[in-house]
Amino acid sequence: MTLKELEQLKQVDVRTISHNELIDLKKIKIDEEASKKQRIQQFVEQIKNPFCFKVGEIVVSVGFSNDGISFEERMKQYLDTL
Repeated sequence: MTLKELEQLKQVDVRTISHNELIDLKKIKIDEEASKKQRIQQFVEQIKNPFCFKVGEIVVSVGFSNDGISFEERMKQYLDTL
């Protein structure tokens, strides 16, 4: 997969994509004995779009920020606002 293809996948809008097109994360099977590179390749090949997929009936959109804040820190910030 090229960087251009990855960039296009990142641009998918979860509000407009058909949920039937998305791959369910629960159905992904990875060979745990494979190398890290091979496991990543297996995941990307099966999930089709690592930025947009579903888990059961829940649609997941993955994004990354450049601010250096970890997911755990961001989640704590969010939970502190509730």
